[in-house]
Amino acid sequence: MAAKEIFAGLPWWVKWVAVPVIALVVFGSVIVSVVGFVISLLFKALLFVALVGGLIYVVRKFISGSSSARSDW
Repeated sequence: MAAKEIFAGLPWWVKWVAVPVIALVVFGSVIVSVVGFVISLLFKALLFVALVGGLIYVVRKFISGSSSARSDW
């Protein structure tokens, strides 16, 4: 039995309002946890990139500063 046959005699609001609302009620916690996990993962990836970039910046500054000091000897 196809979905078109199931929804054939029903009003439009059942297909476009009631069914999505029921799906959100039933699967809402799953959807929220998946979205939260994805946002958390993106935040951690952004934090990782920022920390690695900062580390590279500090190391390059330190190396360029120490090499110029060595050339003074």
